[in-house]
Amino acid sequence: MEGNKNLKLKELYELVIDKGIEQDPRGKERVNKQLQSLKKRYEELALKEKEEFDVERLKNPYSDTRILYGDVNKKIKRVMIGIDIDVGEVLLADRISEKGKEIDLIISHHPEGRALAALHQVMHMQTDIINMCGVPITVAESLLTKRISEVERKLLPVNHTKTIDAAKLLDIAFMCVHTPADNHVTSFLQKLIDKKNPDTIGDIIGLLKTIPEYKQAVKNNAGPKSVNGMENARAGKIFVDMTGGTEGAKDIFKNLSCAGVGTIIGMHLGEEHLKRAKEEHINVVIAGHISSDNLGLNLLLDTVERKQRLEIVCCSGFVRVKRK
Repeated sequence: MEGNKNLKLKELYELVIDKGIEQDPRGKERVNKQLQSLKKRYEELALKEKEEFDVERLKNPYSDTRILYGDVNKKIKRVMIGIDIDVGEVLLADRISEKGKEIDLIISHHPEGRALAALHQVMHMQTDIINMCGVPITVAESLLTKRISEVERKLLPVNHTKTIDAAKLLDIAFMCVHTPADNHVTSFLQKLIDKKNPDTIGDIIGLLKTIPEYKQAVKNNAGPKSVNGMENARAGKIFVDMTGGTEGAKDIFKNLSCAGVGTIIGMHLGEEHLKRAKEEHINVVIAGHISSDNLGLNLLLDTVERKQRLEIVCCSGFVRVKRK
């Protein structure tokens, strides 16, 4: 482990972004190219437009990952981490601090505040991911544009700042880490699938159940399962679909099928999306939402803790599993 000084909040945040980019399924080169393109567009904006622009986007490609409150120079030792953080978890952090174990930072996996309001922006990365599966980039962009607008409208009426307001009142630093963690689980599982090359749906499920986070999910009656495809069905080409903000376009399944995709492994899938997958004869294995989020966070934290050991307090569905 490098160094012996506690990371500052801004250093932890920057480290999380860097590690997220390293595991981005698009590849580091493509991510950096898009950041440079955005920087060029920013430089061409009028002064008023620049004032309204979120300059954090120029170095952080993940709109759903942000420091939401706190002194960026605060040193971080003890962190409370949950899959979802609401006012109740903020109060819990304050209560733990009162009992003598001061919480320096709360981390939510799922976005809150301005990160939640901008969730739709990160969905653009799905076009490149789908293109890598063999779907023409023009088709991917066309189909996803409609879905991105739909997600943006859905988030408009949400009370984004409720939980952050609680953190401010109790003066507890607050950060959310979404896509960088999802990139880790996606990369990990796709590499595992490519290495083991499972032949059937049953083989996929069996392989997933060897992973600690999914083993625990089985005990909680939330383990991996097929929602389309018998256990003895041949898997064909397998696509791990677990990053990019949220579910993509429901019209994409026909194109994925034409590109040779036979099975999708996802965290979750809505009924309309599942209906389209069935129509295109694509098998669907749901690994599990919270368990997959746990896996992604744990893999990310493993890389973070190579830089600086953190004392982690788990809450809201998160269970720390360390790997060598």
